[in-house]
Parts: sequence; C-alpha cells; structure tokens
Amino acid sequence: MKVTVEKIDDINFIISGVVENSVIEAKVAELKKAQSQESAEEESSEEKMQQDAAGQAFREFIEAGVKEAKINPDNLLGQPALKRYEQKESSVFFEVELATSPEVNVDIDYEEVVPSFTKPVADPKAVEEKLEEFAKQQAPFVALETPRAVENGDVAVIDFKGFIDGKAFEGGSAEKFNLKIGSGSFIPGFEEQLIGMNYGDEKTISVTFPKEYQAPDLAGKETQFEIKLHEIQEQRAETPNDEFAKKILSDAGATLETLKAKFADQVTAEEVSKLYMAELKPKIISALLSKIDFTLPSNMVEQEIDAKVSKKSRSFTEEEHKAFAEDKGKFMELRESLRAEARDTVKLMLIVEALAKKEGLEVHEQEVHAALGYQAMMSGHDAQDLLKYYEENNLIASAKMGLLEDKLFGTMLGFHKGQ
Repeated sequence: MKVTVEKIDDINFIISGVVENSVIEAKVAELKKAQSQESAEEESSEEKMQQDAAGQAFREFIEAGVKEAKINPDNLLGQPALKRYEQKESSVFFEVELATSPEVNVDIDYEEVVPSFTKPVADPKAVEEKLEEFAKQQAPFVALETPRAVENGDVAVIDFKGFIDGKAFEGGSAEKFNLKIGSGSFIPGFEEQLIGMNYGDEKTISVTFPKEYQAPDLAGKETQFEIKLHEIQEQRAETPNDEFAKKILSDAGATLETLKAKFADQVTAEEVSKLYMAELKPKIISALLSKIDFTLPSNMVEQEIDAKVSKKSRSFTEEEHKAFAEDKGKFMELRESLRAEARDTVKLMLIVEALAKKEGLEVHEQEVHAALGYQAMMSGHDAQDLLKYYEENNLIASAKMGLLEDKLFGTMLGFHKGQ
C-alpha cells in the first residue's frame, strides 16, 4: 500500500495512493476461511465478500494516510470524501479528502452580534379572544335542542359498519361515533354523503379507500358502509369566570384574572417566537457568519452540497432528472450554485457547536423526541411515524442541531424561544 499526503491548508488534507488487488484478494480469502469455520445460516455471496474486503482495504488506506499525515484520529471532522477512484490492472487508485477540526475563536461580545429589540406585550384583545376560543374548545358536546338535517360542520353521532365484497372487515365499525362533517378525518367521500340525513335515518354509502392507504388490504378497495344517524351535537361554551378558572387550573384559589394572566403569557410567548423567527434569528446568524472566520473542512462542505442537491432534486420532474443525468456540466452548475449556501450551513454549525460548548449547552435525545412529538401534534401526524421518518432519513442530527441553535440564541438574547 502506497500513500501520499498533501496538506492543502491548516485543516484540509488530500490522501492519495494505491491498494494492490492482491491485498483485497487476500482479504477475500480470509473472509471465506472465516465463513467456512462458522455455521452461518446465510452465506455471503462472492460479490458481498468482494465489497467487504474492498471496504476493509479502504479503511486501512485511510488509517495509513492519517498516520502518514501525523493526524490525531480524534481530531478528524466529518467523513472522508472520496474524490477519485480508479481501477487499474493490478491495483486500485484512491484520492480522499480529510479534514481536522478548525480552531473557532468564539471569544466575542454578544452585544456585537445580538440585535436590540423590545419584548412584545400581550394585547388584551388577543388574550380575550384566546380565552373565548379556549372556553369553546373545553365545552361539552350536547345534542341540538331542535333536531334538523345534517349540515357541513356539524358533529354527527353515528353507527357505521364497513363491508368489502359483502364481508365486514376488522376496524371498519363503531357505535355512537362523533364525526365532524367536513373535517376530512374519514375516507374521501364518506362525510359528504352524511349531509342531509335526519335523526334515525339509515343509509348505505359507497366509498373507495385511497391507493396509498396505510392498510394494504384496504388500499384502493371499494367499500360499502351502513350508516345510522342518532343525533347532531354542538358545543356550548361556558362563560369564563372565577369558577371556570378554578376548574381549568385545578386551583381553589384561582380567579379569572389568574387564568387571563396565563393566557397573556401564552400570547406573549407566541409573539416572541414570531419576532425571533422573522427578525432576531436571521440577524444573529448573519452577524455570526460575518464576524467569525476560520478555515472550513472541504469534505463537510462537499457533503453538505450533496445533501442540498438531493433535497432539491426531490422536486424535479422526470424531464429535469433526465437532463441532469445526461449533462454533467449542467449537474456541476447546480452543485456550484449551492456551494455558498452549503459553506454557510457548515460554518454556522461549527460556530454554534463552539459557542454551545462555551456556554455549557447540550440537547439530549429526549428533547429531540419531545420536539418531534410537538411537531407531529401541531401538524396532525403520528409522533412515532414522524420519529421513524427522521431516523430512516438521517435527520435526527439535523433536528438536534436546530434545537441547539435555538437554545444558544435564546441564551444570547436572554430568553429561550417559546418561553
């Protein structure tokens, strides 16, 4: 194994060299020997062994380069970036980019990067509106005093039973179920067909489950539902008073003014959050990027460009995908158009990490899960599904960095976002 190291600047290195085919072949032989001595239920294929052996050789190549460059492995930053790979007659040529952690000088005066601002004060009118809306939400559902036909927006109390090809299916029935018409919570076409039903009416409706429905045995299937309407319900809001405040706050000493103060805090927090996202956060980011400078790790910048290209390509049409695949120059133009943004993303991440370390700030796993749970609740998604999506798409680290950024900026501003 022959390795050459070129130091580009104070933190970036290019490691190049060759790994002989004989090295990889020897590793394949070792893997085969190890497999023959084990009673594995599934044997690795020849192709899999070649890939594993090549992977081992590549890691050893990196280790040799790190040793040659006299780099402390603990100081390596990001993943090695493969710049060139060339299969020769008797060897493989590699060119890899590595970087060590830059020195980020965060000995700065926060007054120089934090914009001045006036903390919002809750508008009494907004507090009253929020209190009234809350009282309405807390009101119990009661039957209409005068029965009438179902209208859009009503809460209908129904029995329903679903059938596919004349057979009832699991999970397709319920009794005295409260369904808000127009909420879109049921299969498309279901709620609309209840409009006009009167108390005691029974009818059979037909709907089709969406093709992308989560239950494969129901997806795309035409279904009949037998429906019976019991009644229509409405919410009658209580009048907010001291007794209402005692019940809501579970505090015998609470008054209406106590409850209003709680809502005033909530309104203020919402206004602070809007101000933070729209003005304060962008200004802090801009100031930090302009005030603090250091050498950026090239491998991380390239990987961030890759991530941004991947994200952008998700919205491409089939024709656009084809155009970029066929025109390498066009693809490289796209990459270069994202370079400045990628550099700022990497730079900001390193600044935030350095400042957070200085302030003793951390974000724990449970905080990430809590934030994703809140996001799921606010968007009407399942919390576990959202967490799984983030894990499968390697987005947890990004979510954690976002929380750390907000925690840090909240400290710099003298408050935490949302508080």
